[in-house]
Amino acid sequence: MKKSSLISLALILVFFSSCVTVRQGSVGVKRTVGKIDEKIIEPGATVFNPFASKVIVVPITTENIEVALTLPSKEGLNVNADISILYHIEKDKATQIVSEIGMAYENTVILPVFRASAADVTARYMAKAMHTGNRFEIESAVKEQMMKIIGDRGFVIEAVLMKSIQLPDGLYRAIEEKLQAEQDAQRMEFILQKEKQEAARRIIEAEGIRDANKIISEGLTPQIIQYKSIEAYRELSKSPNAKLVIGSGTQPILMEP
Repeated sequence: MKKSSLISLALILVFFSSCVTVRQGSVGVKRTVGKIDEKIIEPGATVFNPFASKVIVVPITTENIEVALTLPSKEGLNVNADISILYHIEKDKATQIVSEIGMAYENTVILPVFRASAADVTARYMAKAMHTGNRFEIESAVKEQMMKIIGDRGFVIEAVLMKSIQLPDGLYRAIEEKLQAEQDAQRMEFILQKEKQEAARRIIEAEGIRDANKIISEGLTPQIIQYKSIEAYRELSKSPNAKLVIGSGTQPILMEP
């Protein structure tokens, strides 16, 4: 191989080794002889001196950290939890993070702050509250406390999600028994309410029958009874069958032969 070819190949290798592509969702931070350049490198291709500089690619999209840890409760119990931390880095503070913390910021800053914040928050709540309706309140409190500590350093905590909670066996059984008792009580309350409504309906029905009978009895005067008897005789007379009528003058007795 000719000397010129070797030189050309060396130049090509140097060129490609001095070129880096920053992809969308990331920014570049250039470090030259140990000094961080305050200017952020936007997505795209950039050329640098590989002998004196290095371009560090910093992601600024949403990142997810999965954490499994044991949390304390107000009554002193230990609760096992699987939690997700969603966060991203502020674009304008990428150089500050690389300069002051470095690229191991998850283990250096985010996880220690999360563990401390989570333990501090859950220690204010009973264990059963983590398993029921207070979960969102706990998640929001942990997120808020983390932002107070590291928000100014360029980290944005988007959400803290308690995906699963494992209570101590005895407490879990006690919660299940309480929920079952509450469901039984609600079922019995429904049955009693239904029986009360049925009893009220029967009372109203009985009162209606009583009032109807009272009205009828008050309306049965001797004159009306006599009139009805006459009407009965009249209808009887229309029958082709022979009838024997025995009466006292007020209430007749009808007999068929």
